Amino acid sequence: MFYVRILVMMWLILLFSFVFGTIVGSFLNVLILRYNTGRTLGGRSACFSCGIPLASRELIPLISFVMLRGRCRSCGASISWQYPAVEFITGVVFTAVIYKQLFNLGQPADLQFLTLNSYDLLSTFYFLLTSSLLIAITAYDIRHKIIPNGLVWILIAVSFLNLFISAGGMPSYYDLLAGPILAAPFALIWLLSGGRAFGFGDAKLSLGLGWMFGLSGGISVILLSFWIGGLVSLFLLFGLRKGFTMKSEIPFAPFLVVSAFLVYFFNFDFIGLADLIG
Repeated sequence: MFYVRILVMMWLILLFSFVFGTIVGSFLNVLILRYNTGRTLGGRSACFSCGIPLASRELIPLISFVMLRGRCRSCGASISWQYPAVEFITGVVFTAVIYKQLFNLGQPADLQFLTLNSYDLLSTFYFLLTSSLLIAITAYDIRHKIIPNGLVWILIAVSFLNLFISAGGMPSYYDLLAGPILAAPFALIWLLSGGRAFGFGDAKLSLGLGWMFGLSGGISVILLSFWIGGLVSLFLLFGLRKGFTMKSEIPFAPFLVVSAFLVYFFNFDFIGLADLIG
């Protein structure tokens, strides 16, 4: 009976995590659409076509999009699929982060969450925050083909600060150097290609990811991003997207971010450095 209550509590927490994630995703949509436009994050959202402010019932994450059948209630214009996609993805990611951090991924009956300390909660908040930043960066890069400078610098700052918090003082040289080591190849390619191969934003994003995952995890993120990027490019090149050629521009941040989530959730370590450097 005790374990039944634990499982019920776990599922309630995960349900709340998903709902809360969709609400955060709704906020991220506002951030993505208003970033660098001169508009603040305050003020009621409005339809991009007719400009009529949205009613409260039109702002419910996921549900409003389904109820409105993807169209504005006032003018009938199509609503971008970005809205439900970002809300749903954020909800799923938040649920997975809570599951991994509090319930020890792969062991649903674990009672770890009953003995949480302040560091566990701070670490969970850190991963929820960085996940939100990564989702916003990805959606913005897909939409505009540029990595938002302000958001990536926040990611870098938060990841660097977490190095010292997680180490309880001074982090190791490996952890401190992980960010610059991962960023250096992207920065060099950007410099030599004049920005045609990679943007400098990819170097800055790699800097933050290096400090998030350390040297071993960071290299795994980079390797996986190139594998995924190569496969997607091949699919697009061979007819799945008309007009796509070897010279077509494709944002790389989504591959880095997807790889980061895969490494985080599944603890991939392709080169085995984690055991060597402790």
